[in-house]
Amino acid sequence: MTGVGLELHPDKTRIVYCKDSNRRGGFPHIEFTFLGFTFRPRSAKNKYGVVFTAFLPAVSKAALKRMSATVRAWNLQRRSGSETADLARMINPVVRGWLAHYGRFYRSALYPLLGRINFKLTRWIGKKYRLGWKQAARRTADGYKLRPRYFAHWTWVPPTGAVTRTTRAV
Repeated sequence: MTGVGLELHPDKTRIVYCKDSNRRGGFPHIEFTFLGFTFRPRSAKNKYGVVFTAFLPAVSKAALKRMSATVRAWNLQRRSGSETADLARMINPVVRGWLAHYGRFYRSALYPLLGRINFKLTRWIGKKYRLGWKQAARRTADGYKLRPRYFAHWTWVPPTGAVTRTTRAV
């Protein structure tokens, strides 16, 4: 590579084994990260519904961490004075960008993050209207039924209205 004026970084450059259903050998490096995607062996279904292993990209852990930090930085729980339209204007452009870029491949890797945004919205509703968790979860689900495309991520991960928070019996 030095002949064409390029220098390979020894820590960043390595040969990766693209393991899948047809290549089953064991090698030390079977994944790599590039442009926010981690390429590694993942489960997939063929056109007949048979599950097999394919070498596919999905959002990387580092990108998920950055997105989670952005969601935390929104501080939704402290915006009880805001209206739903304000939150939608703030959240939707960012989430739409994430869905367009990272959702292109293996979109189910984004579901936990999008579910966390639903959780934060449910908590915001509870704080704003002084509701308990069950009532806030129901209100979030009712909002989805009235306007299913109000928040960009609801097209992929709709709020269920089910109480998913662990409660302790006293």
